[in-house]
Amino acid sequence: MQLQAIDYTSPTAQEDFVQSLHETGFGVLKNHPIQQKLVTAIYEEWQSFFNSDAKDDYRYNVGTQDGFFPADVSETAKGHTKKDIKEYFHYYPWGQCPSDKKPLLAQYYSEANSLAAELLAWVEKHTPADIAKNYTQPLSSMVDDSDQTLLRVLHYPPLKGDEELGAIRAGAHEDINLLTILPSANEPGLQVQTKDGSWMDVPCDFGTLIVNIGDMLQEASGGHFPSTSHRVINPDGADKTKPRISLPLFLHPKPEVVLSDRYTAKSYLHERLVELGVI
Repeated sequence: MQLQAIDYTSPTAQEDFVQSLHETGFGVLKNHPIQQKLVTAIYEEWQSFFNSDAKDDYRYNVGTQDGFFPADVSETAKGHTKKDIKEYFHYYPWGQCPSDKKPLLAQYYSEANSLAAELLAWVEKHTPADIAKNYTQPLSSMVDDSDQTLLRVLHYPPLKGDEELGAIRAGAHEDINLLTILPSANEPGLQVQTKDGSWMDVPCDFGTLIVNIGDMLQEASGGHFPSTSHRVINPDGADKTKPRISLPLFLHPKPEVVLSDRYTAKSYLHERLVELGVI
C-alpha cells in the first residue's frame, strides 16, 4: 500500500481521493486550506497547558466526554491490555475549555469541520450506486447540525524509560467516527497497517493532511470504505525526550442517524466507548 499525496486543487482531486479511501482507508491531501500557522500556534498554546497543573481543573465529564483526560484514564485500544501513553483534551463548542485557549481552537474547529464535511460530500458523490443504496440517508445530511464532531488535542509526553512493558503511545486501533482529518503532528510516530499486515510510516511534514475512514463509515458503506488500523509508536533514541502533540478532528453524525440494521450512531459510539474503557 502506498499513500500518494493528492492535490486538493486538482481537477481530479475528488475522484482520486475517494479511490484512495476505498483502496486503503486513508487519503493524503496537499495544498489543502488548513493553515500551518494556525496549527503551530495551537500546538504551542496547548503544550503549555499540558505542562501545567491547571489541566486538572478541566477534568472530563463522564456523561458528555468533554474536557481533560489524564494519562491514568487514557484509552486502552480495542484488543489491547495496556493503556496508551498519552493524555488529551476533548473540545466541543458547547463544552468546557480554558478561555485563553478557546479562540484559536474554535477557529480551527470551524475550519476543519467545514473541510471534513466537504470531504464527506466528495465520498457521497463518488460512491458507486450499488454501495450508495445501502446508505439510510445521504452522507452529507448525517452531519448536518451535528454537535458530536470532536476535536481532540492529543499530548504524548516525553518517555522516561519506566513505561509499562509493552505500552506504546497509541495502540493499533481504528477510529469510531465517519472521517478523521489530521494535520501532521510535531514529531513522527504515526504508522498505518498495510494489507499484508506490515506497518508503514506516515510522513510528518505539514505539507500533507492525513484523512482516514472511521468505523461508522465502514459500517454505513457495508465495508466498501475500510476503517484501517493505525498506531503511534514510541520513538527511538533522543526523540524519546520530545513530547508529541497532534490535532485530530473526528467527524461524527447526529446520534439518531441509522448507520445500518445493526447500529445507530449513538449505539455504536456507546459500544466503542465502553470497549475503550472511558465510560
